[in-house]
Amino acid sequence: MKIFRGHQHPALAQPCALTIGNFDGVHRGHQAMLAVLKNEAKHRGLPARVMTFEPHPREYFSPNTAPTRISTLRDKLTELARCGIDQAVVLPFNARLATQSADSFIHDVLVNNLQVRYVLVGDDFRFGSQRGGDYAMLDAAGVACGFEVARMDSYEVHGARVSSSAVRAALAQGNMDDAARLLGRPYSISGHVVHGKKLGRELGFRTLNIAFRHDKPAANGIFVVRTHGLGAKGDAPVDGVASLGIRPTVEDAGRVLLEVHCLDWTPEWASLDSAYGKIIRVELLHKLHDELKYEGLEALTKGISRDCDNARAFFAALHTETSFDRI
Repeated sequence: MKIFRGHQHPALAQPCALTIGNFDGVHRGHQAMLAVLKNEAKHRGLPARVMTFEPHPREYFSPNTAPTRISTLRDKLTELARCGIDQAVVLPFNARLATQSADSFIHDVLVNNLQVRYVLVGDDFRFGSQRGGDYAMLDAAGVACGFEVARMDSYEVHGARVSSSAVRAALAQGNMDDAARLLGRPYSISGHVVHGKKLGRELGFRTLNIAFRHDKPAANGIFVVRTHGLGAKGDAPVDGVASLGIRPTVEDAGRVLLEVHCLDWTPEWASLDSAYGKIIRVELLHKLHDELKYEGLEALTKGISRDCDNARAFFAALHTETSFDRI
């Protein structure tokens, strides 16, 4: 998948089939829409193109009340690529875009720069300054300018609408199974392994640290996890326990960080230090509890030890269930 920052690029000046949205989480509803887009693009001999925004428009207008983030931009683009999208256009949501009229957005962006021939939108789609544009306006413009507009209804599972809000609610409640059903996959976070304070080494629980680039992650707490991309035993996932949040007990608390402790890291696989700079993906399988503020490092160490024991128990039960399923 080719990624473009902004809509003014020579490679984008070719006819396309386009959908527009935030796509936070790229959940099953998004996936259904992307499948329709791909099919329509294929029939027309056009590239399937997605337009999305960074930051989320609500983060721009009201950062204090904006929704939590399900996915980072990296994870969103990764999932769009997995869905078979040809091109992703990431528009910086800034003052210029926020004040652009709906009419200008249609003619300057969609028609002149992106050369749309087919546009697919959701049933609640609004666009332009003060959300002045809607499906009816876009459809009328399509008739006048020579592009087709289609609208897709909400996607439901067991009578419930699949939405980013529903995914956020499941993650906030620590219901990782519900989140996985809505997403169509386990909830995961990816990123570069970065250096931390090395406190985990002192406590006897070395960690891999990933910075979450937003201060309001949709999930928060202590989790049983599986980590992919470490290169251990080929590309086999590594079981572990992780903390996602602001680490209220330690000195550098405040920055959102995903800290992963691998339960059975074997030295012959690779040096843990070799993970720095790698992009890894961490699946959050089960929530153990919310973040806790311990009275000191000794209490923190005991708490981490309990979390490791509980994570091992989770995986033992999971392996037992899998074995019975095969009988």
